Amino acid sequence: MSQYAVTNPATGEVVETFDGATDQQIQDAIAASKEAYADWSAQTFSYRAERLKKLAQLLRERSRELAEASCIEMGKPLPEMVEEVEFSAEIIEYYADNGEKFATEQQIPTQGGNAVLRRLPIGPLLGIMPWNFPYYQVARFAGPNLMLGNTIILKHAEICPRSALRFEELTREASIPAGVYTNVFATHEQVSDIIADRRIQGISLTGSERAGAAVAAQAGEKLKKVVLELGGTDPYILLDTDDVAAAAKLAFTTRMVNTGQACNSNKRMIVMEDIYDEFVAELVKLAEVMKPTTWDAYTAGMYCPLSSRGAAENLCSQLEQAVAAGANLRAGGELADTGAYVSPAVITDIPRGSDSYYAEFFGPVAEVYKVSSDEEAVELANDSLYGLGGAVFSTDENRAKAVADRLEVGMANVNTPAGKGVELPFGGVKQSGYGRELGPVGMDEFVNKQLYYVAE
Repeated sequence: MSQYAVTNPATGEVVETFDGATDQQIQDAIAASKEAYADWSAQTFSYRAERLKKLAQLLRERSRELAEASCIEMGKPLPEMVEEVEFSAEIIEYYADNGEKFATEQQIPTQGGNAVLRRLPIGPLLGIMPWNFPYYQVARFAGPNLMLGNTIILKHAEICPRSALRFEELTREASIPAGVYTNVFATHEQVSDIIADRRIQGISLTGSERAGAAVAAQAGEKLKKVVLELGGTDPYILLDTDDVAAAAKLAFTTRMVNTGQACNSNKRMIVMEDIYDEFVAELVKLAEVMKPTTWDAYTAGMYCPLSSRGAAENLCSQLEQAVAAGANLRAGGELADTGAYVSPAVITDIPRGSDSYYAEFFGPVAEVYKVSSDEEAVELANDSLYGLGGAVFSTDENRAKAVADRLEVGMANVNTPAGKGVELPFGGVKQSGYGRELGPVGMDEFVNKQLYYVAE
């Protein structure tokens, strides 16, 4: 059976399989990307913008159809997937509207001549994208780079072949020339071959820390630029609140987005001791009333399966290890007999310094810690292998800002779970990776920042 397959995570049924790429098809894709780059990069920004705007329009017009194609692949609730497709359209349109401005030449004051910093494309790029946001992840890589004039070979997750093909088809419908964006159903060995090929100029990966390390090592041997967006154990600090129940509900619903399968989800809830017991009790109430459902029958108060049975089994194993280390599983964490369902869990008292303390729970798990001071909250928040995002809540904004200022993360938020907008950069520090996507800096990664100097 092909490694690329649609498997319904609610039932485990294999719905459809796809043939993987042959070695010759991989070589053809690289050659086509290189050939297309010559013409695509030479076109005007307005030419590229026109086609990207058409792509954004198609994403909007077909948002439900595209969502349904991907929901069956990885189980996401339909309303969330429709929203994701529409946000992907916003990303593509943002770069179509602003890309030329972002690439404007920058005059450098100097003596003896005229110096300009240019922002130029660099060539064919490889994108390695995950299953958890099958359209959004692709859009935030493709949007800025296509607008700049780079070309793209895209290797999507093995469980998302339908959405991978649909995105490529839309680029063709948008009159983006063949070779500019190419989907490949590549094996890990073929990905290594693509990385090593001298025609490929950069690699972007969103995925696990393990995958990021492997790709970075291979790219490093060939001296190629890499952007990595990896895992996270984002701190979510509640210093005080006028309404503990409401605060708990916001924290819980945030954690349940995409059934807890988001890199920058609020994985560690850090709560002041005077409200901790009530906060945890509210989380337990919310978790215990959740009912399993499927992507097409989802409503509030329900939860969908994880992406695969393997992912569900791994999450339950992590919870068991945490309990064995001394943690207290207050609710949930039960694996269904069939499908990829894990009941939403609330876990506390994970011993600091244990393996479980540093682990990323990629699923519906509310992990809660009690602290007695702002200083302790900061210390605990920063005691992490990761540094993607973080949030701080307080009725005193200055107090929240003082704590947020000290977070060792790529994205610090005050009195909101996370800022959201195509204009806001996304990325982290530590083992969460490096580089940024979205916003103006999202078009400043795979760029030749060329000095152009003309002597007087």
